[in-house]
Amino acid sequence: MTGWELTTLVVVLSLVVVIGVWFVGTANRLDRLHVRTDAAWAALDAALARRAVVARAVSGVVDHDLGDRLRVVAERAERAARADRETAENELTRVLAEVDRPALALALAAELIDAEHRMVIARRVHGDAVRDTLTQRRRRVVRWFKLAGTAPEPGYLEIAEPTLDEFPRPRPSARVILLDDQDRVLLFHGHDPDRAEDKFWFTAGGGVEPGEDLRTAAARELFEETGVKLEPDVLEGPLWRRRVAFSFEGRNYDGEEWFFLARLPEDAKIDTVGFTDLEARTIGEHRWWSTTDLKATGETVYPVQLAELLPTATTWDGTLRAVR
Repeated sequence: MTGWELTTLVVVLSLVVVIGVWFVGTANRLDRLHVRTDAAWAALDAALARRAVVARAVSGVVDHDLGDRLRVVAERAERAARADRETAENELTRVLAEVDRPALALALAAELIDAEHRMVIARRVHGDAVRDTLTQRRRRVVRWFKLAGTAPEPGYLEIAEPTLDEFPRPRPSARVILLDDQDRVLLFHGHDPDRAEDKFWFTAGGGVEPGEDLRTAAARELFEETGVKLEPDVLEGPLWRRRVAFSFEGRNYDGEEWFFLARLPEDAKIDTVGFTDLEARTIGEHRWWSTTDLKATGETVYPVQLAELLPTATTWDGTLRAVR
């Protein structure tokens, strides 16, 4: 074999190896894309199923006509075959839009909106996965050499996304009436970051984390905001419940506040080092308020009835009371 023939053979073999490696790499990438698409569909299917379950729960607390229609379309969406899924899910979205969200119990409203948020995210992830897979499959060389193998071509699920921004976001929160040895209550003075001129006084506490019970949330928030460490079972209550619509940082909320009672331990001091960046920017001071102080002040205090309710907090009879 001459040198020229040997060189030609080496070049040809090198090209075969390079092309073979490219084919294998492309086929593997397609396989990974199909796996990604399958996983995205499984997540979307689970999110849609959860929404249907929550929708059936909602159907039991709304008016009879709407409840019947909602239950029917939710069950239809759960049973729908893949080919009929778009129609069934779009009908469920349409009927859910008729539900008066603020009229629902806060926990159920929060569950519904969370299910819808997760559905929207899962749909977008699935759409991205389908797009990337189809882009790769439609390349000429992939089609000519059938590098996709026998894997079926994935398809989009064209369902309408609910307009979630139209609804106030549910926000359950746990708050603490922290009293000192003179029965004075600790209040913080803060403001909305978008409206610094609107200042108000409020109790320690904050939002309940997913999966967290109210009592645990109240103890956690108390420690984060005051440095006072109490076991959840030390808290008394909840004494009061307050339902309030409010806005913060430009977003509307449907809030439900649950108030617990606690005593400041003798050796404890208020320490706000645990404030988040947002709290540090929006809370200017804190102080102890007596009932006399509350009745005399012209400043805004939440809850509005605190001056009236504070004297009875220490003799709580076990009845949960709705307050403003």
